[in-house]
Amino acid sequence: MKKLNKNIIKAIIKARNEASHKGNFGHALLVAGSSGKMGAAIIAARACLRTGCGLLTVNVPQDEQLVLQTTIPEAMLVIREKDEDNFIKFSAAGIGPGIGITKETTQLLLYLFSEFNKPMVLDADALNIMATNKNLFAKIPSNTILTPHPKEYDRLFGVQDTIEQRMFSAIDKAKEHNVVMVLKGHRTLVTNGTQSFLNTTGNAGLAKAGSGDALTGILSSFLAQGYTAFEAAKIGVYLHGLAADIALEDQSMESMLITDVIECIGKAFKTIMK
Repeated sequence: MKKLNKNIIKAIIKARNEASHKGNFGHALLVAGSSGKMGAAIIAARACLRTGCGLLTVNVPQDEQLVLQTTIPEAMLVIREKDEDNFIKFSAAGIGPGIGITKETTQLLLYLFSEFNKPMVLDADALNIMATNKNLFAKIPSNTILTPHPKEYDRLFGVQDTIEQRMFSAIDKAKEHNVVMVLKGHRTLVTNGTQSFLNTTGNAGLAKAGSGDALTGILSSFLAQGYTAFEAAKIGVYLHGLAADIALEDQSMESMLITDVIECIGKAFKTIMK
């Protein structure tokens, strides 16, 4: 099992043409947030924009649209109850942070599986929906990125007794379902079932609410920019952890918030590209 390091990531990241425009960097869709959980949508959206996608649209409930429009003015909105037939224009999608487990969100996930045909990241409640509807695995598009933490993984694939067992299981399941698995933890595993990497960045300051939401936004951004699922997963996981390490210059592991980490993404990019 290889280790993710700066040289691997630097070799993957594409240099930006000075004559480029926003249309060159994709249009990401985030399906995130619900009543009482709009923070997840805000965090994912901010992280998505900070990592370079050209355009971002966030799918939110109608009653919550003002929250996002006033906090993330750079993002566009579609209303969850009205606009599910307009997904064709997006380059990639991230689904799950804070959406809840309801009949409506289950139907939306099914719709995306059957109609979207673009790269996707599944996190949080999208994974929990799948855990209660195992038949959905037969419908999951190839090269989708799944980002479970250990408890979400065990709900999806059965309880694992040790970290090592869970990692080897994740490699097997990635190959079986033809997906990219990002098994979050102290040393996050990124695997496509054939190649596997352990991340070398990050710290316990990320052991707080919102860290996974930010990662979903980051991964969605890189997918929208045209990176493959495996490339996006490697870059996103490494950059997310590196930004958290840089945040320790001004914060402690106890005081660090995910918003501090997002504000360090620019420094993380510069550190990689030195």
